[in-house]
Amino acid sequence: MNDVDYGERKKIGLIYPSAGWVMEQELNEMTPDGVSIHTTRVPLGNTDVEGLNRLLLKTEEAAELLSDIPVDVILLGCTSASFINGLVYERNMIADMVKRTGIPFTTTSTSVIRALNAMGVKKVAVATPYIDEVTQLALAYLKENGIEVCNSRGMGLLLDRDIDAVKLDDVYEFAKNTDCEEAEALVVLCTGLRTIPTIERLERRLQKPVITAIQASMWNALRMVGIDDKVEGYGSLFER
Repeated sequence: MNDVDYGERKKIGLIYPSAGWVMEQELNEMTPDGVSIHTTRVPLGNTDVEGLNRLLLKTEEAAELLSDIPVDVILLGCTSASFINGLVYERNMIADMVKRTGIPFTTTSTSVIRALNAMGVKKVAVATPYIDEVTQLALAYLKENGIEVCNSRGMGLLLDRDIDAVKLDDVYEFAKNTDCEEAEALVVLCTGLRTIPTIERLERRLQKPVITAIQASMWNALRMVGIDDKVEGYGSLFER
């Protein structure tokens, strides 16, 4: 190691559910030289509306802890927590976090929307690991952002540890079978799903862009801190 390996270019702060372990691995895999990831956790029980709203109550403290470093951007790496209350709530939360910390703040849901906009995508198929009530809120959030959904499927998983345990081949098959012909892109939601090794395989099979929660989070965080490295191996998004 040398000095650049300690985040000399930029530092990304991550707020992540306590039971999760997938996102850090995938972010570090995609991180360009000189960028470092720094995580603090917030408690999450069930991945349902009640559990996700309890998680949101702890995000202010988590953001303030990350601001002590200080990092260059803070990311709420929980897709469902950032969309369950809708677009206006999310925008207000982001503004409040910036005011509290003085640091740019974003969410995985915002990252997905920015990725779709960068790709010029308006119609998608959506794969999630969630129970139906959470998947339906994801679709409502996409609609609020002007994104049409032509097909969606959820795995029906309630616990974060079960989501994180889904094997790569199972994620690939589930995502592939969620696609529909009229979709301009396939979206795979949740920062607990193992996705980045599947992206280019899915893009080759489906012949369309694939946007995943963790991939979009990395791409957006990098762009927010002025890093436009073309990270290879993780889909066509990183060409933007």
